[in-house]
Amino acid sequence: MSEAKTAKDLPACPVETTLMLIGDKWKVLILRDLLPGTKRFGELKKSIGSVSQKVLTAQLRDMEESGLVSRKVYAEVPPRVEYSLTELGQSLKPILDSMWNWGEGYKASLN
Repeated sequence: MSEAKTAKDLPACPVETTLMLIGDKWKVLILRDLLPGTKRFGELKKSIGSVSQKVLTAQLRDMEESGLVSRKVYAEVPPRVEYSLTELGQSLKPILDSMWNWGEGYKASLN
């Protein structure tokens, strides 16, 4: 596992930092789908849609490393893995709400 990021490792611009953490299409959709609560990998993959298993796994690992997502593995056969947002991940809700509202307004302006 790589070393934890420190503030000096991040871009000087806060907008750039935020984009670095959630600027990927899949990460925003993962956040959207985990905001209501915990999901298993298969549930996430199904709710997101066209993401590949490899990409979803990589995005979840990256978000876990950034402290946005927590992963819990249950010692069962077959193993059960659940993902949920950390408190830091939950703090992104206002940003996603703003994106939702903007998208709704944009779609309405096209009619």
